[in-house]
Amino acid sequence: MMPRAAVIQMKSSSNVANNLAWANGLLAQAARRGAQLAVLPENFACMTPHVEQLHGVAEYFGHGPIQEALARMAQRHGLWLVGGTLPLRNGDGRLSNTCLVFDNRGVLQRRYDKIHLFDVSVPGGETHQESAHFAPGNEVIVINSPLGRLGLAVCYDLRFPELFRQMLAQNVEVIALPAAFTYASGQAHWDALLRARAIENQCFVLAASQCGEHFPGRKTFGHSQIIDPWGKVLGEYTHEWGLAIATLDHAQQHALREIFPVLHHRRIGC
Repeated sequence: MMPRAAVIQMKSSSNVANNLAWANGLLAQAARRGAQLAVLPENFACMTPHVEQLHGVAEYFGHGPIQEALARMAQRHGLWLVGGTLPLRNGDGRLSNTCLVFDNRGVLQRRYDKIHLFDVSVPGGETHQESAHFAPGNEVIVINSPLGRLGLAVCYDLRFPELFRQMLAQNVEVIALPAAFTYASGQAHWDALLRARAIENQCFVLAASQCGEHFPGRKTFGHSQIIDPWGKVLGEYTHEWGLAIATLDHAQQHALREIFPVLHHRRIGC
């Protein structure tokens, strides 16, 4: 039986309880529709312009209400959960923008800290300086999952193809990408970058994004997608709250890697 995956799209606010309730409801839908693994978007539990609130909801690794809620949701709905991102304290006054993966028993399987931080002035006047509050991660993560070898990346990581090339050394087959792409950059680049990462690495890409206006001056693009290794969009969600779901055909992926062996033809940096 071929596995099914879901990407969850949210319009998160600064209200953590409401965001968790929305996430739980959407994950219940994903489970009812046969998903074995689901991906939440970046900052799923809290989107806020206030640094003080961000630090207020930040947790220590291994315990805290957001982490406990993720574990419960994974267990309750019987699916593997790529838990978007949440802020974790790292000991130097800054935070880590962290993606946690739980199995269908609610057991934590792996942690990924976002490597590439978004220090950018977006066309239209929106400015972000993630490194002022977050410390970058430094480890490339690929784990075993019901969908195969699963690589983890977050949002701005998408613009750095060398990260995904390093995943190939760990036999990556599927890439999970929680995101909160700005509206301007998403409109210009989101689809092209997602399809490029899928095509060049012959991987499935599961991209779960935020969507809509979260507060004045912060609007995200949405368009959460599941893409196959040939670059075909298998599922997409374009409204504010919802999900896309698709079946991943690994036999087709393995056949593609055999008949179109681009990964074996690499000569630089392999």
